[in-house]
Amino acid sequence: MRIFNNSLLLILMAAVVACKGNRGSEAVASTAQTESSGFYDSRAASAEAQKAKQKTIRMYELPAPLTDRPEQILHRKGYTTSYNSKTKTPNWVAWHLTKAHTYGQNQRKNEVFSEDTDVKAPRATNNDYYNSRYDRGHMCPAGDNKWDSQAMSESFLFTNICPQNHGLNKYEWNDLEIQCREWAQEYGAVDIVCGPVFTADGEQKTIGRNHVWVPQAFFKVVLCRQGKPKAIGFVYRNEGVKQSRAEALRSVDEIEHLTGIDFFPALDDDVEAKVEAQAELSAW
Repeated sequence: MRIFNNSLLLILMAAVVACKGNRGSEAVASTAQTESSGFYDSRAASAEAQKAKQKTIRMYELPAPLTDRPEQILHRKGYTTSYNSKTKTPNWVAWHLTKAHTYGQNQRKNEVFSEDTDVKAPRATNNDYYNSRYDRGHMCPAGDNKWDSQAMSESFLFTNICPQNHGLNKYEWNDLEIQCREWAQEYGAVDIVCGPVFTADGEQKTIGRNHVWVPQAFFKVVLCRQGKPKAIGFVYRNEGVKQSRAEALRSVDEIEHLTGIDFFPALDDDVEAKVEAQAELSAW
């Protein structure tokens, strides 16, 4: 009888331990599931976690949505583009350029320019550029996408391309792209937005059967959030004449007025107002 009672006691104790273990496992699993979803049992902890999460995923490079022109947002691995079905070019292209992204083994020599089937036809094609006397000018450059093969390939989609004067593409615009990579290496990261500038003066020039609009100029704005935030902008005419960087220098406010695009809206208002008024190359 004692043996039976002892055996029963041992069975009961084992059941209790197993039950506790299961509850502990369930609690761990529940906690893991809850934490992975960004929520916590503590309301204070949950609020702080959500605040930190929002700060982490905020994409500072993205401009505000456009309502005065066609806009289709396309998220690529290395950049985001706002595509305009009327001009057959981007309204803007934005990306967060880190120091690590300025290096890589993926080279542009292996790539070809491609139609972007994510946008409806008619759309820009290689044939539009044939014998047009304009380069297929990258907005987010191939040189900023060597870090990943998919990012490199996507930089050759025509939704990242504009008709660009060969001289500008080869010299001043290329020099500015190199300068941005140097800033990313120096500061750790920069946020960049660039795109075409179209004016209402005269008849709009187009190329090809699909009537791809030829920009009168190009803009680029650069934000550095490391240390004391600062920003700078440039506008280059779409011409082959020599244009100095000092001549192209603009404040972000000036380029907002020129393009009708609101840059860096994710910044705190006071910081945004301060950095967008700057136009000092010496600060960089």
